[in-house]
Amino acid sequence: MSTLQTLDRGLRALDVISQEPSGLSVAELARRLEVHRAICYRIVSTLEEHQLIAKTDDGKLRLAVGVSVLAARFEPQLHHDIRPLLRELANETQATAFLSAAEGADCVALQVAEPDAQLLTVGYRVGSRHPLSKGAAGIAILAARPEQPGDDAAVVRARHDGYSLTRGELERGAVGVAAGVRVPEGRQALGHAERSVGVVAIEGLDTDRAAQATLRAARRLEDLLTA
Repeated sequence: MSTLQTLDRGLRALDVISQEPSGLSVAELARRLEVHRAICYRIVSTLEEHQLIAKTDDGKLRLAVGVSVLAARFEPQLHHDIRPLLRELANETQATAFLSAAEGADCVALQVAEPDAQLLTVGYRVGSRHPLSKGAAGIAILAARPEQPGDDAAVVRARHDGYSLTRGELERGAVGVAAGVRVPEGRQALGHAERSVGVVAIEGLDTDRAAQATLRAARRLEDLLTA
C-alpha cells in the first residue's frame, strides 16, 4: 500500500511536536523530519492553518486547539465501543470492570461496568479519582511508562508481570487487577490519554483468571485505538 508523503510528513510533525511540551523551532523540526527547511515551513504553515499547531512568542512550535477538538470528537466514539468490552470483562470475572485514565498525578475512572448476575459488587463511581501511585489502575498506568530509576516496587512488579494486583489500597478488603493500555506510536498527537483497564472485587476474585481476562481486554482496547 502506498502512502502520501506530504500527509505522512505532516502527521510525523504532529507527533514530534507533541513530544516537546516546551515547543521546538522550525529548524529543529526540519532536522527531526529530515527535510529541507523550506519544506518544513510549508508543513508548519498548513498545520497552523488548521489550528493543529501554533507558534509561541519566541517562535517555538506547540500543539494547538485543533488537536483538542479532534480528540474530543474521537472520545465519545471510543467510549461507545468500549462499553461492550467492559461488560464482557465484568461478566467473565464476576467483578466490577473499569476503564481509568491518568490526569496529572491522579487516576480517574472513565467508565464502569458491573456483572449482570452478581448481587453485590464494588461501587466504583465514574469520575472518582485517586493518586496514580495507589490502586491497581494507577499502578498499571505507571508500569506502562518507560522505566525510571525511582520506580516503586509495585510499579516494577507490574511492569514485569504485565498487570498490577493490589489488595486493600483504596478500600478495605478490595482486590484490584489492572493492565495498562499502550498508546500507539504517533497517536499521542491526537490527545490519547494514558489508560488502564481492570476489575475490582471485595471477595472471591480469581486473580489469575482476572489477570488473563484483563490483559485480553487491554489488548482489544489497543486494537480499538489503532482501528
